[in-house]
Amino acid sequence: MDGEISPDEVKELLENGADVRVVDIRDEQQFEHSRIPDSENIPFHELTARVDELEGDDHIVTVCPHGKASVQAAQLIGSYEGTADARVESMEGGLEKYGLKFGLVSGKDDEESADTESPF
Repeated sequence: MDGEISPDEVKELLENGADVRVVDIRDEQQFEHSRIPDSENIPFHELTARVDELEGDDHIVTVCPHGKASVQAAQLIGSYEGTADARVESMEGGLEKYGLKFGLVSGKDDEESADTESPF
């Protein structure tokens, strides 16, 4: 793991089209409710079995509700041989901090608006 990254830096990377994978480790139901645009869902309990999906990526950012479990996820991903050359970071403050500042998108097909009331 290469440390933590701020929500501002994550938003900037995404807006600039950087080659970064934002991995949301919450369960599928929480992810479908709200998420960072262009993030993907690999629930923490599936991470060990699915870490090979991240092989070959250059930059991986893990996110969770408050920025605690994502540290563990980043450490797990960083310890995998297939991601040895990747920059692996945890987003500090989690989705709570990101959502309060920038909002999150809803996972509903008919609604792509920001949900700033509840980031979870």
